[in-house]
Amino acid sequence: MKDRKDIDKKYTWNLDVIYSNTTEFDKDYDLVIDKINSLKKYENTMMDNSDNFYDSIRLSFEIERLIDKLYCYVNLSFDLDTSNNNKQELCEKISNLRSKYSENSYFIVPSILKNDYSVIEKYIKENPLIKNYEISIREIYRYKEHTLSDTEEKLLSSIGKMVGNSYDTYELFKDCDMSFDSIEDENGKKIELNNSNYSLYIESKDRRVRKDTFNTLYKEYKKYTNTFASLISSNMKELSTLAKINKYNSAIEMSLYADDVDIKVYNNLIDSVHKHIDYIYDYYKLKKDILNLNDIHLYDVYVPIGNILDKKYSYEEAKEVILKVLEVFEDEYITKVKEALDNRWIDVYPTKNKRTGGYSGGSYDTYPYILLNYQDKYNDMSTLIHEMGHSMHSYYSRNYNDYQNSEYRIFVAEVASTVNELLLSHYLLEHSSDVEEKKYILNNLMELYRATIYRQTMFAEFERDISSIIDNDGALTADKLSNMYYDLNKFYFGDGVVVDDEIRYEWERIPHFYYDFYVYKYATGLSAATAIVKGILDKKENAVENYIDFLKCGSRLSPIESLKVAGVDLTNSSVVDIALDEFKNILDMYKSMI
Repeated sequence: MKDRKDIDKKYTWNLDVIYSNTTEFDKDYDLVIDKINSLKKYENTMMDNSDNFYDSIRLSFEIERLIDKLYCYVNLSFDLDTSNNNKQELCEKISNLRSKYSENSYFIVPSILKNDYSVIEKYIKENPLIKNYEISIREIYRYKEHTLSDTEEKLLSSIGKMVGNSYDTYELFKDCDMSFDSIEDENGKKIELNNSNYSLYIESKDRRVRKDTFNTLYKEYKKYTNTFASLISSNMKELSTLAKINKYNSAIEMSLYADDVDIKVYNNLIDSVHKHIDYIYDYYKLKKDILNLNDIHLYDVYVPIGNILDKKYSYEEAKEVILKVLEVFEDEYITKVKEALDNRWIDVYPTKNKRTGGYSGGSYDTYPYILLNYQDKYNDMSTLIHEMGHSMHSYYSRNYNDYQNSEYRIFVAEVASTVNELLLSHYLLEHSSDVEEKKYILNNLMELYRATIYRQTMFAEFERDISSIIDNDGALTADKLSNMYYDLNKFYFGDGVVVDDEIRYEWERIPHFYYDFYVYKYATGLSAATAIVKGILDKKENAVENYIDFLKCGSRLSPIESLKVAGVDLTNSSVVDIALDEFKNILDMYKSMI
C-alpha cells in the first residue's frame, strides 16, 4: 500500500481551503469559546424580550456552525492518517468543545417551551429577523405536547444512564463472550467461525461449507436464547415505558415522530411487500434452478448465482462513465459533479493508515468531501457515484438554505445516493455489450431489492409485532420470539424454500432490533429512489426538475413532504409497489439472459 506522499495530489483532498494553517483553526476555536461564554448570559433572560430571544437563537446557530466546521476539518484530517496522535487529540478537543456547548445551551429548548407559541409570533412581529429561524422553532414546539414539567424532565434525565444499556450488553455478549466451533473451508482448512466471517462462508460455492457454517452458528445461538430474549424484552420495555411517560400511544409512534412520519407509512410498506411476496418466491426458485439443487435451504439463499466480474474500471474510466450517467440532470448538477472530480473534493486511493471504506462528509462551510479507497472494481465505481449522490444532496441542501435549515433528515439520507446507483446500473445495462457484465449488474440489483426491501421489511414486521406485545402488557419469552420469527421466515421465503429450524434463532444476532424501528427506512429509501429513477428514465414531465427541487429542501419540509416535491408520496402504497414491480422486471431480464 502506498504512502500518501506517493499519490498524485489531484487524487487527494484539499483541506487547506478549510484551514490553511493552525492560526486560522485556533482563531475559530477561540471564537467558539467566546461565543459560548456570551451565550451564558441569556440563561435566565432569553425570553424576556424579542431582542434577547433573537440574539440567543442566532448565537446558538453561529456556535453550531463553527463547531461543525472545526469538527469536519479534524475528522477528515484524522481519517487520512488514523495513526496520527496529534490529529486524534484534536478530534478529542473538538468533541469536548461540543460537550461544552451542549452544557451551556441546555436552557434554550426548555425556555422556549415554557411559553405559548403566541409569544414567538409576537416576537416575530417585533423583530422580523426571528422569522429566519421559524422552522427550527416550530420543530421545537412540535414536541411541546410530549415535553414534561421541569421536575419530571430532570428526573427522567437522571435515569438516562440506566436506559439503553441492553444494546451495549448485547454487543459485548455477542462479540466477546460467545465462541463458535470451527468449520472446514473449501480446502479442508479449519476455520474458527465468528460473527464477522459468517457472511463470508455462508456465500461459499461449496454447499457443505455453507451448511456447516449455518448449523455451527445457530447451534451456539440456541444455547443463549433466554439471555437474548431477556435483552430484547428489556429494550422493548424501556421504549414502551418512555413512550407512555412522554405521552405517545406506542413505542413505534415515538420512534417515528422524530422524522415526522405517520405509522401508516410503516404499515403500508409491510402490506405492499405482502402483496408482492410471490416475486421473491420466484427469485428463490430461479436461484434453486441455477444452483442445480433438488431443494433450496436457507443456507443456500446467499450464494451468488453469477460469476465474479473480473473487469477493471480505472478511476479515470469511472469518472467518464458517471459523467455520462449523470448527464440526465440539469447544468448546475453536472457542473458541480465535474468540480468535485477535478477540484480535489475526493480522496481516491487507499494509503497507509487511511480509514477504510467510503463516505461523503463535510459541513455547511466546506466542500461535501468524498472518501474512497478505489481499487478498480465495479463496486468501487458504484461507490463513487453513490457517494457523489450524497455529496450533491448536501451541496443543494446547503447552497439553497440558511445554515439552520440546511441538513436533510436521516429518513431521506440514502435516497439521492441510491438514485445515482440505480442510474449507473440502468446506464450500463443499456450501453454495455458485455453479457457477463450485464448479468453481474442484474444479480447485484436483485440482491439489492431482496436484502433492502424484502429482508428489512421482515425485520420491520417482527419489530413492530414484538413491540405491540409489550405495549399491550404482554410478555416476550424465548419461545414466543423464536416461534414468531420462524413463522415470519416461513412466509417471507415460501413453500419453495426449506425453512430450516435453526433460523428461529437468527433474531438473536440482528443488532437492528436495538435501533428503535430504524430498518424500515432502508426499504422506504430504496422504494423512493426507484420511483424517482423510473420517472427520470421514462422522461416523465418535470421529473428531473422536481428531483432537483427535492435535493434543495434541506430541513425546510418534513421528509415525507420533501419527497412529495420529487413526486413520491410514501403515504401511498403505490411507491413500494413500483419498486417491487421493478424487482420483478429485473428478475425477468435476468431470466431472459440465461
